[in-house]
Amino acid sequence: MNDLPEGLGESELRDGLAAWGVADARLEYAPVGFGDYHWTAAGDGDRRWFVTVADLAHKTHCGVGAEAAFDGLRRAMDTAAALRDEAGLDFVVAPLPDAGGETLRRLGERYAVSVFPFVDGVAGDFGRALTPAERAPIIDLLAELHRAKPPSHAPLLRPELSTRAHLEQGLGELDRPWEGGPYAGPARALLAEHAPGLRRRLEEFDRRVAELDGKAGEPVLTHGEPHPGNLLRLGERLLLVDWDTVGVAEPERDLWQVAEDAGDLARYADATGQAPDPSALTLHRLRWDLEDLGVYVGQFRAPHGRTTDTEQAWGFYGGLLRQLTGDAEYGPLGMSG
Repeated sequence: MNDLPEGLGESELRDGLAAWGVADARLEYAPVGFGDYHWTAAGDGDRRWFVTVADLAHKTHCGVGAEAAFDGLRRAMDTAAALRDEAGLDFVVAPLPDAGGETLRRLGERYAVSVFPFVDGVAGDFGRALTPAERAPIIDLLAELHRAKPPSHAPLLRPELSTRAHLEQGLGELDRPWEGGPYAGPARALLAEHAPGLRRRLEEFDRRVAELDGKAGEPVLTHGEPHPGNLLRLGERLLLVDWDTVGVAEPERDLWQVAEDAGDLARYADATGQAPDPSALTLHRLRWDLEDLGVYVGQFRAPHGRTTDTEQAWGFYGGLLRQLTGDAEYGPLGMSG
């Protein structure tokens, strides 16, 4: 995020970081990613950490409401820590435990903070097309993750839309003004233009979920967002960050973001003994886009200003609506659905 978290001062952040012994470190805001807020923290000598603050009001994929979101996010962070410390998966960049063994702490009613080891790696670019040679090690990494035994506290996930209420409310209020801020009116007008196509996609999503329920295979432990932006290269190693979406689900929840041809799917099947389902790949790509669109509809219907982050969200919003409601067949990237 480019903007700083609203209503959270540095003193409150330092109070939270005291549990990790990081309160006196030099903090520098890092405007990276989209959704959470990040700082780098530097202590004496070469001691460094990466600090993440989550806005629980916008963590609906972890739970609706601050308490449920905190509980879901804590389970996700605990899962990542268990994968690193107990399962020995050294590609997992997991949060560090505080003095009491907790991976996540509250910062008031709205926010929560976690602390990670600082990794001086090279991050990928979200949305960049990968070559077959670049995809192969990521598929191997996912196969290793999917073969791991899920920790007992790992979230159990269904392919549901945590932001569906935002979409339904937006579609149900196209005949009245939206007054949340400068993008509210344009967002309503653009949604009204694409409403018929969006309703068809929601119907398709429900149909594909019902089809999956009838033939779903063994669920596995998935990351949820293994796109290039969440991968760090450290020498010859690949590391996976951002584990707030971790959960037990269909392997296609991860694979659709990486696999682009039959060779990729065959590589995964050879490594795991489980052949990916093309229909499930399509379902999870569709779920991803609908989920993101719901985030933006909720954002533009709520109070907001004209900031760098809302300007960026506006650009994504229009692109997602056109992509979701176009006439082209909706399938996994690089493959038909």
